Amino acid sequence: MNRIRIILAVLTSCIALNGASAQSMGSTYTSTAPKDCRQVGKPSELDGSTTRVCPGKNGLMVLIAEDDLREIVSVGRNRKAAAEEPAANIWFEPFNSSETTIEWRSVGTKPFAMIQRWHIADSSDPDKQGRPNTKAMLVVTRLPPGPVCHVAYVDAIANPSANELARKAADDFARGFACGKDEVKIVGTRGRAVELATMR
Repeated sequence: MNRIRIILAVLTSCIALNGASAQSMGSTYTSTAPKDCRQVGKPSELDGSTTRVCPGKNGLMVLIAEDDLREIVSVGRNRKAAAEEPAANIWFEPFNSSETTIEWRSVGTKPFAMIQRWHIADSSDPDKQGRPNTKAMLVVTRLPPGPVCHVAYVDAIANPSANELARKAADDFARGFACGKDEVKIVGTRGRAVELATMR
């Protein structure tokens, strides 16, 4: 009887430990809309460039800088840290903008990647007013600890299940991605948005 009690106690302890360590993976969301962020300085009178800092998850801050109708988005514990990350130096050549919702992929409460929808201007596809139509793309970005940089691009038009592909890319690649060494992965069907984003 004592042996059975010991075995049951050990099994109960193992189950409790596994339950504590096996934290769930999931998504939460934050806004980068200007009303939810703090503007840094005043817009430039020369070109209208702006910088804002937005609250993220788990103490992270999101830095969004717009200059010449192009944006960069980076993340750090504060504005200075975010500005020094590799992501702060990633520019798409065509005019572009990011949407104001960020999806944070997390294990438990700790985010390891973010997903954001971008719109890339296609000058070869003008609208009736002659302005370029935009093509949508999801950008997966790895988060601290370690450098912050783009991990994967998913063309939102060419892939009907783009959100699911982006989440899987975040879960599979972000934590082990080596910024500056690994190439950004093109996930799913390569469409026009990805073509525009990767042109040099």
